[in-house]
Amino acid sequence: MPETVWWKRGTVYQVYPRSFQDTNGDGVGDLRGITQRLDYLAWLGVDAVWISPVYPSPMADFGYDVADYCGIDPLFGTLDDFDELVAEAHRRRLKVILDFVPNHSSIRHPWFTDSRASRASPRRDWYIWRDPAPGGGPPNNWLSNFGGPAWTLDPATGQYYYHAFLAEQPDLNWRNPAVRAAMHDALRFWLDRGVDGFRVDVIWHLMKDEGFRDNPENPDFSADLPEINRFAQVYSADRPEVLDVIAGMRAVLRDYGERVLIGEIYLPMERLMAYYGPDLTGADMPFNFQLIQTPWRADAVCELVENYEAGLPEGGWPNWVLGNHDQPRIAARVGELQARIAAMLLLTLRGTPTLYYGDELGLGHVPIPPERVRDPWERNEPGHGRDPERTPMQWDAGPQAGFSTAEPWLPLSEDATTRNVDAMRDTATSMLTLHRRLLGLRREHAALAVGGYRTVPLGLPEIFAYERFEDGTVLRIVLNFGDAGHTIPLTDASAWTILMSSHAGRSGARVSGAVDLAPAEGLILLRA
Repeated sequence: MPETVWWKRGTVYQVYPRSFQDTNGDGVGDLRGITQRLDYLAWLGVDAVWISPVYPSPMADFGYDVADYCGIDPLFGTLDDFDELVAEAHRRRLKVILDFVPNHSSIRHPWFTDSRASRASPRRDWYIWRDPAPGGGPPNNWLSNFGGPAWTLDPATGQYYYHAFLAEQPDLNWRNPAVRAAMHDALRFWLDRGVDGFRVDVIWHLMKDEGFRDNPENPDFSADLPEINRFAQVYSADRPEVLDVIAGMRAVLRDYGERVLIGEIYLPMERLMAYYGPDLTGADMPFNFQLIQTPWRADAVCELVENYEAGLPEGGWPNWVLGNHDQPRIAARVGELQARIAAMLLLTLRGTPTLYYGDELGLGHVPIPPERVRDPWERNEPGHGRDPERTPMQWDAGPQAGFSTAEPWLPLSEDATTRNVDAMRDTATSMLTLHRRLLGLRREHAALAVGGYRTVPLGLPEIFAYERFEDGTVLRIVLNFGDAGHTIPLTDASAWTILMSSHAGRSGARVSGAVDLAPAEGLILLRA
């Protein structure tokens, strides 16, 4: 697609709906809450809102256990509420991306109820059933991503069903054409309601080894890692046949014009690139989580960016992510000062950035008391929970930070009275203002939205510098990952204007020859 397509030029903003805005006083966010805050998203300057699952669900994994792919859970509202959200978003020129969870359903989905009724059920093959191993026990050594075995015995039928995650999340059998057809119909249901695209959950899991071979042991496994890392998942995930499945989804979307398919993929870079598919028939954007997994050093990040750019298939469009509902927040990982550098990096690299709600406020690690733990993974494997990155959005200094009139489902941060939208939106030095200015620059300068990329080698190990360029416009980004100041040479005779700094008070200054860079400061320079 040309670089004018919206998902190439735009910024995606992820909303975890339980935690964005509650309008009915139950302590849990809802669809009307998202609609109520669309003006904020438009003011901030993002282009699309990605909404984590809102389908009917028993909430064993907070909506990632789907009981109906064509409905809305009453906890979040109604289909009418969803339609209003889409209409109001489009009225503000915001796109809507919906989470799609095709790898597994809820154990309470009617499909699974039918499937487990008997071995002769017409839907038996909609899920993955296997006889016990010859000596009894699970069919193979595959493990659940949430701890423990990935197989659960159904005593009534004498077979095990497979679940890559919770036992309440049985995996669908994507080798069955009827499953593919039903899922394609679910995509069309939402596309017909105006959805602009999908983020597809654990897309690399959709196909499994046809022979169900044991996964090999991981020689690098250590006790501090989640149990899933005990074996290399070479047979339970990332199978070559999955590209055909993704191409089928892309074909459905193609009938609806400029819609986007984003795949969640936690894989090494060389495998990530494969998910663009032959001739770009795979995901439009295989989610690139490399910034989350790379050490926060200038040299490591520079090498990552160069390798990622070099590895892209011809015509493949890059994307970048700093955080999401499954990963510790960026400010918790690198600290508040470096989180400002991270924001400048995310919003100036080539490709589509995804911003996680609350990161624009600099939300960090929010401690969760044991009695308030909600994440099933934390209960299964303590120390790996995801509750701290799912705490409520903080809107003002009032009760419950303006999120709800009731006690929120997860705690607020201790500094909620000062770390909130109202307190930060008119403060020139705030993290929120920094994000809004960066998003404004992306809209103002095509070089940042769709321009080219090149590294600027400086020989300074704590500095990462690069340029973005388009139609004669050149912007240079200089990021200090260290805690010491530096004088940065400007390697040609050009004069430069400081468009913005991650610190306050330097915008508009003209520099040439060299520019001073404070500790943990980032600069965006425009060549005169």
